[in-house]
Amino acid sequence: MLQSHGWTALVTCAALFLYFIAGVKVGLARRKHGVAAPAMSGDPNVERALRVQGNTLEWLPIFLPSLWLFSIYWNDRLAALIGVVWIVGRILYAVGYWSEAGKRGAGFGIQTLVAFVLLFGAAAGAIRVMMVAGG
Repeated sequence: MLQSHGWTALVTCAALFLYFIAGVKVGLARRKHGVAAPAMSGDPNVERALRVQGNTLEWLPIFLPSLWLFSIYWNDRLAALIGVVWIVGRILYAVGYWSEAGKRGAGFGIQTLVAFVLLFGAAAGAIRVMMVAGG
């Protein structure tokens, strides 16, 4: 039976939209604070915006495959629900970091825990399916 992954697809789109917003925020901060590309420093607001974008990019290759594998091996809606928590963590991280670097911790902790759950849940699901299939 073909399993639908519509909820996981929507969460994937939301995560990519969040990354898009982080990129736009960098451009706006550069313009507002007069930091022209290719400069990567010069104003703390630009540097924080760059780190939010960069850190989000660093976590997407962990989050997205784990989200999809979890969805495939367990359940689309559960994967999507957990993925929404990851997005909330990333939003808290971004909003906190944009205001002050020291305020990023709670969001970072949430998204790290969620990525761990998805990654190890996906691995456990793959092992479960392999054991049931005898291979």
